[in-house]
Amino acid sequence: MKPGLLEKYGANVPRYTSYPTAVQFSYRITGEVYSDWLETLDAGDPISLYIHVPYCHSLCWYCACHTHITTRYAPLVRYVELLKKEIGLIAGHLGRRAEISHIHWGGGSPNILEPDDFLSLMGVIKKHFKISSGAENAMEIDPRILTREKLSGLIRAGVNRVSLGVQDFNPHVQKAINRIQPFALTRDIVGWLRDAGISGVNFDLMYGLPEQTLEDVLRNVDLAVTLSPDRLSVFGYAHVPWLKPHQKLIDEKRLPAPRERFAMAQAIAARLRGLGYVGIGLDHFAKPDDALARALASGKIRRNFQGYTTDTAPAMIGCGASAIGRLPNGFVQNSPSPRDYSAHILAGRLATCRGVAITPGDRVRWAVIEQLMCRMKVDLGRVCQDHNIPVATFAPEISALAGYEADGLVQRDGNPLEVTNQGKPYLRSVCAVFDQYLGRGAARHSRVV
Repeated sequence: MKPGLLEKYGANVPRYTSYPTAVQFSYRITGEVYSDWLETLDAGDPISLYIHVPYCHSLCWYCACHTHITTRYAPLVRYVELLKKEIGLIAGHLGRRAEISHIHWGGGSPNILEPDDFLSLMGVIKKHFKISSGAENAMEIDPRILTREKLSGLIRAGVNRVSLGVQDFNPHVQKAINRIQPFALTRDIVGWLRDAGISGVNFDLMYGLPEQTLEDVLRNVDLAVTLSPDRLSVFGYAHVPWLKPHQKLIDEKRLPAPRERFAMAQAIAARLRGLGYVGIGLDHFAKPDDALARALASGKIRRNFQGYTTDTAPAMIGCGASAIGRLPNGFVQNSPSPRDYSAHILAGRLATCRGVAITPGDRVRWAVIEQLMCRMKVDLGRVCQDHNIPVATFAPEISALAGYEADGLVQRDGNPLEVTNQGKPYLRSVCAVFDQYLGRGAARHSRVV
């Protein structure tokens, strides 16, 4: 690594799972606005569905998700009924039985639901929507609470891809993040999934966790690969105690220093590529024959709030407390408070509490940022031509990238802009050059690496 690059380009910037990013959401976007947006969706377009289940049995100290801890099941029974009502409300605004191409169950821990409740919820989805043949039905799984009975329910409901929360296999790191999950447990769960016919198994791994070393993260990779996951997401731990106060339970003195984090990220990527996985964008890896790797090769890969995806639907409908949706008009988010969410749904109102409308300028900039995040390169001339604007629109950004180019992080051959191998760790910083909102207000973000 060239000396000084991490200090120069390692500032905290957004993860760019959307543009505008969530820090730009405002309370001006209400349920009434959302309902209008739903009613203007093209009847011929498929949609994707995101279902948020914000409940867990125990608190993982590293977690930055919207979730609530419960040891009782009664809140889940009520929550499932609310989801059913919300799905019906949304379908009513669509005015048609829209086709669903992707379903993603996130959390929290969606597999906290009992089989009967999950199957009943899927029945309501099928009542109001048509699920296309070959649709991906993916769920985030906490292996610690998966039972054979629950797995049977998932199979009957058509779940065909799962993402297993692993984070780290080393006992001393697991203790430091309050997530005890022995390797043998994960190994057994993967065996169950394969035996049940699940066609896609993803792992989530993390670096930058307390007590974690370079040797630890490489051991994680080697152990993970023995279980042959189809995809791996490798995230740097985001220490944001100002947003998630429970992260104060983590001793900051035990966190790896920035250069140690950088070394971890680089070593993980090199090890996975050496083991035959294809690097995808910033932090995903997939087997060469996986659908995500094929989407990368064909130029059809996309990026959304779940990370890199094969989902090309123009609208993603979010259901549940704190769920985010994306429509051609803009982004919407439900109230993160279960109490507020419940009050709106029971009153027959959409639970939207904030969001942001997308301007024509936002669409252009997202086209640039998404291509950079997904493919590490973008043809600015082609983007400008597609949006009928002059290339000179990006003259300030091109000028700002001169320093990046001098440091070997990007290279330009006319209008095409490409992030180099040396620049890949700073991909988010390159994207930030095109972010016209960055620097406004007091929003705080996670580290680049």
